[in-house]
Amino acid sequence: MTAVQFGIFTIGDVTVDPVSGRRPTENERIRMMTAMALKAEEVGLDVFATGEHHNPPFVPSAPPVLLANLAARTERLLLSTSTTLITTNDPVKIAEDYALLQHLAEGRLDLMTGRGNTPSVYPWFGQDHRDAIPLAAENYALLHTLWRRERVTWQGEFRTPLQNFTSTPRPLDGVPPFVWHGSVRSPEVAEKAAFYGDGFFVNNIFAPTGHYKPLVEFYRERYAHHGHGAPEQAVVGLGGQTFIKPRSQDAINGFRPYYNNSPVYGGGPALEEVAARTPLTVGSPQHAIEKTLEFREIYGDYQRQLFHVDHGGMPLEAALEQIEILGTEVVPVLRKEMESIRRPGVPDAPVHPAVPRD
Repeated sequence: MTAVQFGIFTIGDVTVDPVSGRRPTENERIRMMTAMALKAEEVGLDVFATGEHHNPPFVPSAPPVLLANLAARTERLLLSTSTTLITTNDPVKIAEDYALLQHLAEGRLDLMTGRGNTPSVYPWFGQDHRDAIPLAAENYALLHTLWRRERVTWQGEFRTPLQNFTSTPRPLDGVPPFVWHGSVRSPEVAEKAAFYGDGFFVNNIFAPTGHYKPLVEFYRERYAHHGHGAPEQAVVGLGGQTFIKPRSQDAINGFRPYYNNSPVYGGGPALEEVAARTPLTVGSPQHAIEKTLEFREIYGDYQRQLFHVDHGGMPLEAALEQIEILGTEVVPVLRKEMESIRRPGVPDAPVHPAVPRD
């Protein structure tokens, strides 16, 4: 593993391809996500991460199941979530599911907690979205404790009490999975990540480039305040979105139908305008390298960069091409460049001690 981990993430949407007019089946979409992960390992990327959704048009409702399948089919790839819903999942179930998955993956497992952005999901799991922030805080406090204490007696506001409870299996070699706290806008999330000494992952996709700099700086300051190390030792991850072709104009032309088809981008400003002012990267490999290096200039040294590559109904062949270009033309240069300018004392990307670092 390298000082900075590079990988891909998916939200697993089942969307009509605006070019072919075809909508994949759920089975095809699930198999597409699997193929993307296998391709990521083949071309030397470090991480594959999946979102968690419980509503159409998304299919990844059970990330541990998908990641367990990938654990059996990969050897080196780190497996992660790009959201584990800390609000609507029972922390006891999270503790046990991901500890078991950590064993199956021989340590190649971490996760990113988040509140999610679909209020309608909360009542399906017996919760109220108006309690999202205190619910997330309470559930994560319990999860953190369950992985670090063998017998837990606990009482909170949102679930039944526990008496001398032991979650099983215990984390691999006594080391819990590393946790990233994902955020779109909330300083409460940055504070929680800093308090526990965990990683902080910022969305860094749709907002203007540099929008999250104050939030990252706040996290770094609070990380130091809570005694985990200097601000530059805090563990930061960034999202991103790419569409790359050998020629930039071909990338723009190829991505435009998917951009226009997007529920987020469609109907808004032109592709060129959004790509110019946000982290959306549409262009040549060199353009992708230069734009990603700008992230480092803005946020400082960081430990994980994930790219979204299967947007808006994009077919498998196009997504695999993106992964190939990232793995062979973009990421090797980024690794070299980021390593050459990394400041002394900045920690490597986190991995379980059981995972080889070479």
